[in-house]
Amino acid sequence: MSPDTPDRSPGKAIEMARRVLRIEAEAVSALAERLDARFESAVRIILERHGRVIVTGIGKSGHIARKIAATLASTGTPAYFVHAAEAAHGDLGMITAEDVVIALSHSGASEELLTIVPLVKRQGAQLIAITGRADSPLARESDVHLDAGVREEACPLNLAPTASTTAALALGDALAVALLDARGFSSEDFARAHPGGALGRRLLTHVRDVMRDATNVPRLQTDASAPEALLAMSRGGLGMTAVVDGEEHLIGIFTDGDLRRVLARGVDLRSASLGEIMTASPQHIGPNALAVEAVEMMERLRISQLLVVDEQGVLIGALNTHDLMQAKVI
Repeated sequence: MSPDTPDRSPGKAIEMARRVLRIEAEAVSALAERLDARFESAVRIILERHGRVIVTGIGKSGHIARKIAATLASTGTPAYFVHAAEAAHGDLGMITAEDVVIALSHSGASEELLTIVPLVKRQGAQLIAITGRADSPLARESDVHLDAGVREEACPLNLAPTASTTAALALGDALAVALLDARGFSSEDFARAHPGGALGRRLLTHVRDVMRDATNVPRLQTDASAPEALLAMSRGGLGMTAVVDGEEHLIGIFTDGDLRRVLARGVDLRSASLGEIMTASPQHIGPNALAVEAVEMMERLRISQLLVVDEQGVLIGALNTHDLMQAKVI
């Protein structure tokens, strides 16, 4: 094979892919070892400012900056991306003295970024630089420099930004998550920033939103006969009937599983009362619980339906796995 002929031998692609993943994994791992007080300073600066975080970069670093801005914004830190080339042509007008600018550049010498540094400083905003060179002009002019340097790129020519962009992205994620933790950002806060799609449904849907109300839940009292319970189960379509007292307080449940167990014991259903064959003190949930909590409970207990009661223990509804699937919670 001549030096100019590409190597397409079997397994070569996998070998190259493993090399890339190994180099990038090592680059990210090395970042963890280098983290120091400067990272804490960056977190503190952002927390103490009352404005927004502006993330900027050029080229591949610009793509990474855009993603970091999106991650910050979705995890409780108001942020947006400004293209470094556009910043010098009017977009700097969006920056105020209460803002923090995060500038990304592997070389730390990008002309577009260095052009706007004096303007950022004049506005009174603080500058956090993420670069691969601690001795670069951008690093020297920043209020805090975060070192995202890598030993080598994953590109076999050591030219295309690969390990360096992965390292910068990971460092941005670390910053976003540290801020999330410092702010006490919760799963419900996260859901409010992601109301669309499955994420919003899973995090914001409550039991009351998906349950069948009490009028659609079969229920009997303990003196009902077993045949009456079977008829109620068939009509209800939930595979069960609730058992309540005279004031609608939940006291038991009779399910398809209970029926199988009763038949296995040889109980004469013609003479048995519901109170004799029901499961007493059944599992239940409140209407204000998240639907995902109902999913977790049902999966943990290996049950397919769940009764819903109010604070006084009065039956107000029920739901089953089909209801949760229909609501796209699972």
